[in-house]
Amino acid sequence: MRVFTAIPMADWRQVGPAARAAEDAGLDAVMTVELGHDVFTPLALAALATERVELTPSIAVAFPRSPTVTASNAWDLHANSAGRFVLGLGSQVKGHNERRFGIEWTPPAPRLRDYVGALRALWRCWETRGKLDYHSPHYTLTLMTPAFSPEPTGLPMVPVTIAAVGEAMLRVAGQVADGARLHPLCSRRYLEQVCLPRIAEGMARSGRIRERFDVHGGGFVVTGPDEAAVARASVRVRERIAFYGSTRTYLPILALHGLEELGLKLHTMSVRGRWQEMAAAIPDEVLHIFAACAPYDGLAAAVAARFGGAADSIDLNFPPDAPIGLQRELVADIRRIPHRFTGFDTNWAAP
Repeated sequence: MRVFTAIPMADWRQVGPAARAAEDAGLDAVMTVELGHDVFTPLALAALATERVELTPSIAVAFPRSPTVTASNAWDLHANSAGRFVLGLGSQVKGHNERRFGIEWTPPAPRLRDYVGALRALWRCWETRGKLDYHSPHYTLTLMTPAFSPEPTGLPMVPVTIAAVGEAMLRVAGQVADGARLHPLCSRRYLEQVCLPRIAEGMARSGRIRERFDVHGGGFVVTGPDEAAVARASVRVRERIAFYGSTRTYLPILALHGLEELGLKLHTMSVRGRWQEMAAAIPDEVLHIFAACAPYDGLAAAVAARFGGAADSIDLNFPPDAPIGLQRELVADIRRIPHRFTGFDTNWAAP
């Protein structure tokens, strides 16, 4: 199983050392998250500080950015990392698109499908110096002059993975993407009963195969040197479960476990601004539905039980005081967990 970790984003001076440390620990990828800071710049700094690890935003919000702008960012990161960049995209929810980004909301699954098609049309135009002629219900791109075209890279095409929660987006991921970034509020039951079958339906539409598709995440990992440290670390995860659970978009995930009442309670608390109280509403049994929790000596077993045989990669953020040697041992143990993904199929001839 592959292992990803987050890198600092607020202080760019910390990015290089953190990315090198992740590479030294044997991690497979370093990632950024689009919250309060730019999602691409830290990856550029990480690219210059490393030689092996994959570099990925998990995720960049797609619709507020023109496909051409995103394609350009991805192209430069891919070229300057010698082909180590993977573009993680997400639609975000309606409220954020309309009220935070100020853009019109349309059904996200077909729009993101067209967005991925637009990216690949742009990249083929730049790599082959061919004509840009992309037409879809959401994007039409027909103008690309030499002055605005970057140099061909000679590298494989940039892989694209998309964030997927609902059934329609999971199908789109399987149909057009190279992987799915599953939401942290995802149980093993939801992964097995909803995510994987819908992804397989999408793959059947386009002839893609599971071994070339990275199923990432679908839950949290909580660890530390002992049970007390795990309990302390779980507070932050309870906060995130409560935050996500308060959003009605994710109610079907809770409903699969008979937790609709909890979702409605959390939503009411959020509307009333009772954010500081919400973590206490997440009991241990709910925590363990959505998280693999174990001290270091049981971490690999907990990850295997929670994700093994279903996901190909997970997020793991060690406490700051975890020795690099210990991190290397734990990552090696997790990487021995079997998974189906063998590598991206990013040849230029693929649709």
